[in-house]
Amino acid sequence: MKRTFSFGSEREGLVVVTGIAFIAATYGLVRLAYGLFLPDIQTDLALDSARAGYISAGSSLVYCLAALCGFLFGRRRPRTLIVVAMATAAGGVWGMAVAAHLVVFGISAVIASVGAGLASPAMVSVVRRNLAAERIDRGQSMVNSGTGPGLVGAGLLALLFLPGWRLTWAVIGVITVFITIALLTADRPGSAYRDEQRDALSVDWVRRHRTALTAAVLLGVASSAMWTYGRAILVDTGGSSQRGTIIAWIMIGVGGAAVAGSAIPLAKRTATCAWILSCSTMTVGILLVAAAPGQMVVALVGCLFFGWGFTSSTSALIAWTSAIDATRSAAGTALLFIALMFGQAVGATALGAIITAASYLVAFVVAAAIAALSIAVSTLERTVRRADAEEADAMVEPGRAPSDEPGQQLSAGPAPTERVAGDLGVQPCR
Repeated sequence: MKRTFSFGSEREGLVVVTGIAFIAATYGLVRLAYGLFLPDIQTDLALDSARAGYISAGSSLVYCLAALCGFLFGRRRPRTLIVVAMATAAGGVWGMAVAAHLVVFGISAVIASVGAGLASPAMVSVVRRNLAAERIDRGQSMVNSGTGPGLVGAGLLALLFLPGWRLTWAVIGVITVFITIALLTADRPGSAYRDEQRDALSVDWVRRHRTALTAAVLLGVASSAMWTYGRAILVDTGGSSQRGTIIAWIMIGVGGAAVAGSAIPLAKRTATCAWILSCSTMTVGILLVAAAPGQMVVALVGCLFFGWGFTSSTSALIAWTSAIDATRSAAGTALLFIALMFGQAVGATALGAIITAASYLVAFVVAAAIAALSIAVSTLERTVRRADAEEADAMVEPGRAPSDEPGQQLSAGPAPTERVAGDLGVQPCR
């Protein structure tokens, strides 16, 4: 028994570690490192902020299409999605590395984002079928925190190779291939699989996600300021050296990696409570960078706050859809991440135009205001759930408990946050 348990624990640990590395590669190294290398790319390819925003927007829209494929096939073919994610991510960055023309570079950058779009829903299914039920939520949060280590790795590669961004992209492609092979080796397709229901895209199911979808879009718009123009604002202010701006980017990754350490205390909070805490931290980070981009210490703290806030917010989205319907968590994750990246597409374009017409400061303040709006929207969730429950309770005949007649219980829809928290031992926001 001891040997069997040890083997199972080791395999689960290997799935989590390789899953973290896979998210680190597809997100931190491939998709999000675009903003890290952008100042050097702009110099070599004569790329202005507006066109850089168009490329970022195109990448986000293609990500949405890829995540939609993950929504449709993540439950049944996660390994196929992982292989395609590897091919597009590695192929895209290799295309960027050899691109001599802006059009070729832009197309390659867009293709590279497909990998990230497929990665998240695929990993939700892989974690669910390889980990014990009581460890799934923590495992999902840890895997999702892989963005942080990926950003740190991208920053370290930048310190080694920049301004040689082409060589950096080439190395990133090789790393992505090796990590994917390790993940496929760790995954056991024959493991006990907690199947998801097929009717995930019902009207009622989508309706129950309406608040989370709105919050996710707003998060995407706000976060695009840092992901696309975060290093550019530090470079253009002239207050920091190239090495200093790269270190600031690494601090975003450090903040994201710290989410793995805070996964347990955050898991004890309701999803909306975790969202409020995470988005508040991210908002403060954006404002710090906007207010004093030339002050390196302030910028480092702002980047750290942003990294933790954004990454924990994406973990909160996974917890949010799991709280709504745990049996369709992979589909819900894909849906919310599509909304998130759609927001990033809108944000990259709109904020790029604001930077060109006004300044970085104005664009970043607008982004922070939108992040604050996402916090306000999330508070509607508790109100909506309480109203649903009260309406259902009012339908129950006075003097008789809803469970008096088996098979005649009224469905109250999603339980109020406080009720779910009490049932699961989770601490609600106070």
